[in-house]
Amino acid sequence: MSEPVRVTLPEEAARLRSLPAGTLVLLSGVVYTARDATHGRLEAELRRDGALPYGLAGQTLFYAGPTPPAAGRPAGAIGPTTAKRMDAWTPTLLAAGIVATIGKGERSEAVRDACVAHGAVYIAATGGVAALLATTVTSAEVVAYPELGTEALVKLALEDFPGWVAIDAAGNDLYADARSEWARTEGSV
Repeated sequence: MSEPVRVTLPEEAARLRSLPAGTLVLLSGVVYTARDATHGRLEAELRRDGALPYGLAGQTLFYAGPTPPAAGRPAGAIGPTTAKRMDAWTPTLLAAGIVATIGKGERSEAVRDACVAHGAVYIAATGGVAALLATTVTSAEVVAYPELGTEALVKLALEDFPGWVAIDAAGNDLYADARSEWARTEGSV
């Protein structure tokens, strides 16, 4: 297994475009949490104003809802949610300037195509380890929609958050490749 690639966001977001699917990354810097309710509001504001609000162009969305601070950290649990739930909004948000998304699980063909069209990537994070992932959060600040509680738009600063490039900017898809490999090897057994 190769060494992880360290990427600082948003400064090195363009560097993500060069990484192939399957690359282990350690993300540091700023990301914004966004789940279902926040996605609906962001899309409505984008339609109304013609641009992403809150300085989100060039940023990364993390499909998570951090719990309140705990254990002396700026956020409690911070695990990824199922990315497919955001697929309806993702192509529009990528077209508007989001450069990467972080979640868990596979994505739709429309999201894969949008990654290619806009040079974006999807990073898969491990589910079920929310308390461990919280140790990578160095600050958390609610930016918008505080009434949504854990679904508010939150600006997080991360240090060495682990993930894998699951869909690269060329459209290679780690999940689709794994399914194909499984089918190929299952058929030969």
